[in-house]
Amino acid sequence: MDAPFLGFPETQAFLKDLAANNDRAWFQASKARYERAHKAPAEAFAAELRPRLEKLAGVRLGAKIFRIHRDVRFSKDKSPYNTHLHIGFQHQRDGGEPRRRGGFYFGIDPTTLSLGVGAFDFGPADLDRYRKAVADDHEGSELAGILAGLDARRHDADLKRVPAPYPQDHPRAGLLKHKGLNVWQDLDPALAASPDLADAVMTRFEALDAVNVWLTEVLEGWTP
Repeated sequence: MDAPFLGFPETQAFLKDLAANNDRAWFQASKARYERAHKAPAEAFAAELRPRLEKLAGVRLGAKIFRIHRDVRFSKDKSPYNTHLHIGFQHQRDGGEPRRRGGFYFGIDPTTLSLGVGAFDFGPADLDRYRKAVADDHEGSELAGILAGLDARRHDADLKRVPAPYPQDHPRAGLLKHKGLNVWQDLDPALAASPDLADAVMTRFEALDAVNVWLTEVLEGWTP
C-alpha cells in the first residue's frame, strides 16, 4: 500500500544542503536522509496526483520522477547531483488510442515551488502545425485568450525573429517565436511542508490544462 502524501517537509532543506555539498562522499553519507526527504515524498506525491490527473485528462498517465543523478558527459559542470526535484505526468498511450498532448510538471528546489503544463521542443511536423494554428485568426486568438486568462509565465522565446513566412509584426509574434508551448506558475513555498499541497497543485492544473487541450486539438485534431 502506498504511503500517504504528507507534504515535502524536509525536501527543501535537503536540497539546500546538497547544493552546498554536491559531491558523492556527502551524498553517500546522507543516503538515508535522501530516502526520507526526497525519494519517499516524491513517490507519495506521484501516487497521490496520478489518479486525480488521469480523471482530469481522461487518459492513462505515467508518472516520472526525474533522477537526482545528473548526466555530466557533455556538461562543463561536473556536479553529480541535481539540486531540484522534478516530477512529470504524461499520456501513456495504449495501442491506437488518440494521443493527448501536453503534460503536467511539478518542481521543487531549495527556495521555490513551481508547476506547469504543455510541451517542449516540437518536432518539425508539430512545429509547422503549431505555427499555422497560432497564425490562424480563430485558433491563434483562442490560444491568446487562454493565456491572457492565466496568471502564468512562459519560457523565453527560442527565436529572436518571427520565422518565415509569417510577418514580423504579426499580432501573436511572441508565440510564433517559440518552438514549444509551456506555461508555469509559482506556489507559496510555505505549502511545501503541507499535505494540502496536493490540492493546491490540482487546482492550478485544472486551470492550466486548457493549454494542453488546445495543443491536443491543433496537433492531433480531437478534443479531449
